[in-house]
Amino acid sequence: MTAASHPAPAHVLSSAAPSFLAADVGGTHVRVARVQASGDDAHPVRLLDYRKYRNVDHPGLAAILSDFLGDSTRPAHCVVATAGYAREDGTVITANVPWPLSARQLETDTGVQHVHIVNDFEAVAHAAAQVDASGVLHLCGPDSAPRGPTLVVGPGTGLGAALWIPTAHGPVVLATEAGQASLATSDELEMAILRHMLRARSHVSVEHALSGPGLINLYTAVCAVEGQPATLRTPDAVTAAAVAGTDAQARRALEVFCGLLGSTIGDMALLYGAHGGVYLAGGILPQIREFLRASTFVARYLNKGPMSEALQRIPVKVVEHGQLGVIGAASWYLGQQSR
Repeated sequence: MTAASHPAPAHVLSSAAPSFLAADVGGTHVRVARVQASGDDAHPVRLLDYRKYRNVDHPGLAAILSDFLGDSTRPAHCVVATAGYAREDGTVITANVPWPLSARQLETDTGVQHVHIVNDFEAVAHAAAQVDASGVLHLCGPDSAPRGPTLVVGPGTGLGAALWIPTAHGPVVLATEAGQASLATSDELEMAILRHMLRARSHVSVEHALSGPGLINLYTAVCAVEGQPATLRTPDAVTAAAVAGTDAQARRALEVFCGLLGSTIGDMALLYGAHGGVYLAGGILPQIREFLRASTFVARYLNKGPMSEALQRIPVKVVEHGQLGVIGAASWYLGQQSR
């Protein structure tokens, strides 16, 4: 077992509120917390216990949840945020999680009475609306914007995106599969990379380039286009070599990654009318924050012709909070209960 515990943040606690489980299931890690409603409107979720697990060390999510719970009394409810599309029968269609997921099977295997499943970036969007200024890196735009639709996008094992929409009756979150849209390119190198990728598939999605595995795809394509051997095998290796400047193809791949990300985020901000702000919440971004800041990200984000002026009014920030998934899943669940 590989797990790490972290101290829970101090929030106001409603002692009468029962605890429940919240899990964030990604392609590489699962984050699990026992949580409780705090009674604090600004930060409605309190983490009582939190651990992070590596997927490859466990045969399935039920094993992880059972390990987390140990011999303790089973809570009545568990909410699971996961990449993919949750069917009405409680099963999930997903390309990035290594095991099949079923709410009913999890109930049977863990002894938790009610398991609820929500899209991972729908959950993150619920949490991102609560992130304060200390939890972000400001990339461009004003410090704040009028309350309005807020876009949350994250390149991790795949690319997730969701839109947080304030209404008179509480926020609504629109989950999307924006990562499956077709990748659009803007310069000769990107076009050559796309042509290379199209040799192996008829559809090159956004997340085929803008994700952890996507960075490897970009690096491999850059090497092929430039006639160089591809010697790096993991996203971390490409990132490290690019930042250190020890591999020219790795650096170009990361530069292309940042440029494509900026262009794609600009498209999404316009498509979804995200004038309330954009949060970037992917696992790879904190590792490249200074590289991203110095890259063409902002120029490409703003390169939308006459709409550049509209995008200049939208704050774009990198979210640093590593527990957003479980906090968001818990926030989503509490919102469902209040309704």
